[in-house]
Amino acid sequence: MPRSANVWGVIDSTHWLLTLSCADRPGIVHQVAGVIATANGNITELQQFSSTESGRFFMRVQVQSGFDRSEFERNFAAVAAELDAIWVLDYVGRRRRTLVLASKEGHCLNDLLFRQRSGYLPISMPLIIANHPDLADLASFYGVPFEVHTVAADTKAAVERRILDVVAEYDIELVVLARYMQILSPELCAELAGRAINIHHSFLPGFKGANPYRQAHSRGVKLIGATAHFVTSDLDEGPIIEQNVRRVDHSMDVPELIGVGQEQESRTLTAAVKLFAEHRVLLDGSRTVIFS
Repeated sequence: MPRSANVWGVIDSTHWLLTLSCADRPGIVHQVAGVIATANGNITELQQFSSTESGRFFMRVQVQSGFDRSEFERNFAAVAAELDAIWVLDYVGRRRRTLVLASKEGHCLNDLLFRQRSGYLPISMPLIIANHPDLADLASFYGVPFEVHTVAADTKAAVERRILDVVAEYDIELVVLARYMQILSPELCAELAGRAINIHHSFLPGFKGANPYRQAHSRGVKLIGATAHFVTSDLDEGPIIEQNVRRVDHSMDVPELIGVGQEQESRTLTAAVKLFAEHRVLLDGSRTVIFS
């Protein structure tokens, strides 16, 4: 069923966005386009993909129209039921309600906050939750409420309950781990499946633990990158959304490598959040379909 489209921020109420996935078969585009045509909709963007691996069909279409939403949903629901499709109908440009989890490093959080304020990221942040107080001033500068919850063996369950309470209270659509240096429990991963994004550097699994950039420097690494992916109970192995890489060389010391790495992490996480917020990421098992 489609998710409720509550309005956060300025949107064009006549510009709609439909995503769909179902088992592949002939005639799907014709059926979808037929419902849109009947509603006098004008297709402004359409992307589709048929996966030979999974046998599923994926589609993202934007429609300019003054159609009545409830009537369109009724008509499309009949087609979706016949296709046994998973589908979402939303406004183009609606801000997705996003909870950010953070720790001490602020580069990813800062980029998300700046891009959100500048209008580049179509998200709204009702709250930031951190396990350290270090980034409180940054959140205050951007006017976003900030909570600190120390995570320890005896508090982890309570902190995760608070996260789920916030998700329910604000009808959160996306949870972003902006260098949140905590491993989520399998139970929380399951609750947030398909709507939580994490970021990590490209050195995994080779350079684990503390000081990965120092380890990379000592080995003469030539490429530094970052991977943004959905959170799963398999640590850092969720479906990949976005990746970036940059060449480095022997002349760079450890602080320079860290700077390059943080730049790639920020860039990659922000790009992944934007793709998700614009409904351009569809899950295909352990892979993703990205309509960029």
